[in-house]
Amino acid sequence: MNQILIVEDEPKLATLLRDYLNQSGFEVTILDNGLEVVPYVREKQPDLILLDLMLPGRDGLEICKEIRTFSTVPVIMITARVEEIDRLLGLELGADDYVCKPFSPREVVARVKAVLRRSNGKITVQDKGLSLDKDRYQASLHNIDLGLTAVEFKLLDLLMGSPGRIFSRDQLMDRIYSDRRIVSDRTIDSHIKKLRKKLAAVEPDLELVGSVYGVGYKFI
Repeated sequence: MNQILIVEDEPKLATLLRDYLNQSGFEVTILDNGLEVVPYVREKQPDLILLDLMLPGRDGLEICKEIRTFSTVPVIMITARVEEIDRLLGLELGADDYVCKPFSPREVVARVKAVLRRSNGKITVQDKGLSLDKDRYQASLHNIDLGLTAVEFKLLDLLMGSPGRIFSRDQLMDRIYSDRRIVSDRTIDSHIKKLRKKLAAVEPDLELVGSVYGVGYKFI
């Protein structure tokens, strides 16, 4: 059973997250002071950390930075700050994902499951009947092969890995084209359009890849 560490100084929020994670089969420990986190991680070695940004004792970004000096444990940052610089800084320091307050506890549970699947290197399986086999670059919906290209698979894998998170076209291009080739944002739009078409061919009424006008795309 996966061990989750919640570092959150709002008792009601921490308890709510714990209850939802318990219902999904996780064992949960809660800490409410930043000074306690690094010693706990060194001793207990949890499978994933939900780490609030603003904590008494020590800032969440400092904690994440120190943890990365000795551990690769997945870290999901929790923040009430909406400035992009804080989000990017958290990820650059080694966080695997972030969620912004206010949030749905169900979304957090989905993010936890997705990050754990990525870190374990296993077949990625989502609710709604969609699954990915990363070793074979195969995606299926309700056990029907979608016949995705490598780029379409990478896009779907990236979006599924952070349900609800909005990726801009530039972010998608940077992640998908690691060789830094020059492509336009219309190229991403074209791949997304084809991906949606293949998903709709299996289940027309199920929208899995959503668009946010003027911003980018997300996995719903």
